[in-house]
Amino acid sequence: MHLSISWWRLLLLLIALAPLVYYVTGSLAALRFFKRERAKVLPDYTPPVSLLKPVRGLDFDSYENFVSFCQLDYPEYEILFCVNEMSDSAVQVIQRLMAEYPEQRIRILSDAPQIGSNRKVNNLALLTREAQYEIVVQSDGDVRVGPQYLHEVVAPLADCSVGATSCFYRGIVERNLGAELEAVGATSDFFAGALIADWKEGVTFALGASVATTKTWLERIGGYQSLANLLADDYEIGNRIYKAGGKVLLSREPVWTSYPAQTAKGFWEHQIRWARTIRFCRPISFLGLIFTHGLPWAILAAIVAPNRLIAAAYLLAYLVLRFLMAWVVGVWGIGDEILSQKMWLVPVRDAVYFIVWLSSFASNRVTWGDARFMLKRGEMTEIGSSAKTAKT
Repeated sequence: MHLSISWWRLLLLLIALAPLVYYVTGSLAALRFFKRERAKVLPDYTPPVSLLKPVRGLDFDSYENFVSFCQLDYPEYEILFCVNEMSDSAVQVIQRLMAEYPEQRIRILSDAPQIGSNRKVNNLALLTREAQYEIVVQSDGDVRVGPQYLHEVVAPLADCSVGATSCFYRGIVERNLGAELEAVGATSDFFAGALIADWKEGVTFALGASVATTKTWLERIGGYQSLANLLADDYEIGNRIYKAGGKVLLSREPVWTSYPAQTAKGFWEHQIRWARTIRFCRPISFLGLIFTHGLPWAILAAIVAPNRLIAAAYLLAYLVLRFLMAWVVGVWGIGDEILSQKMWLVPVRDAVYFIVWLSSFASNRVTWGDARFMLKRGEMTEIGSSAKTAKT
């Protein structure tokens, strides 16, 4: 049967193949990375470490998260917490840890000097000054780790050319649609982009849940002080270390991060904040994401396809290859149980994130906690009172 199709329809059908190629590439990148990393034998390098924990408030599982850092299979480390003020609700939980784990060296700091608009970075700057050891490992307050975590993220630093290692993260989720969509989005899609970057160009950034580096490398990039007005401080640590000549690695050891229940407004504001963060960090790459949004392209291809068979083929290819990438990256690679249980949410998340991606171009404003900021060249300026704080 002869098919007659206009040039513009053919062009749209060809462009609609791009997300399918992306899904195959993401799957291959995950296979390449995890097979290679799981076959590695890490050096027996266990120098003393300072764990830096900027926290604000409590999540639904903060105690369990904090406890995981007290149960690490590692010879010598200290844990430094920093809160904005000693009245913070997290202080009582940290003091409980100090009583339950007297053998661990745990300290609480507060009232960090405000060197910039990012209060998390202000706290990290104070923590670094107080840290006893050369190797510093920062992690967010909502992060939980396994016993081998420190050895896995620190051992690569035995190579002096390695400036930082950071971790993928899987979800611990309250029963809430917004929380589940965020968790599914990270492990089924966001990390695929990081793995493709690792394959094609090498890693030039850090993932924020956990970053291991040294005071020496921090000094080379100007310390946390140079990041104090940036929204994407975690990305910038890795990117600046890379530009300073250091290797930035992704660890094979994933951590867990908590996704608390949230309102529809809170979910939207968080999604927009991170979409605009990525847009400012990697503007060309962010614009190029248009070619990775498989769901809208599959629907468009089905609409313009010359017959039902081709239309069905595009929709089926989207579902098969999208679920394949989600499983290979998130379930087989990172081991995310939430994704394995909620795989059906992947197309829902894709639909929502396409709207988020479009909306991210509408403004340079973001909401972080109870404060609003204007972004300009990646830096953020609080709208209104500069005394307000932001929560990660």
